[in-house]
Amino acid sequence: MKIFFDTNVLIAAFIVRGTCSELFDHCLVEHKIYISQWVLDELYEKLVRKFCFPKAKVDQIVSFICKNTEMITYTPLSTPICRDSDDDHVLASAVSGNVDCLISGDEDLLVLKNFQGLPIIRPGDFWRFEKEKTGL
Repeated sequence: MKIFFDTNVLIAAFIVRGTCSELFDHCLVEHKIYISQWVLDELYEKLVRKFCFPKAKVDQIVSFICKNTEMITYTPLSTPICRDSDDDHVLASAVSGNVDCLISGDEDLLVLKNFQGLPIIRPGDFWRFEKEKTGL
């Protein structure tokens, strides 16, 4: 399965052990994770500015993600969809990558539930589905 993680899920995966980190680790092994430069840039900026991570540590995180994911070059949406224009970049990335699902904790994306056939799912819901499917 082709998975796209929203920035908020990646942040959670790298700042604390829990659902998002377990799901990310699982998807590294069991699925194909896709990323866009826009999400990487937002991740870098938030980890450094909001969470005060040292730049060297964030460089390691970004490098790890780049080595273990497929990079998507995305085409911006033709019309704005979300209240927050940043979310349009995430949607455009996921759609351009032709992924099977977008994992997000952002209510502005989750309220859509589905965009152009792309399911938008909470990390906890997807993780429960994966555990049931695989018997974890």
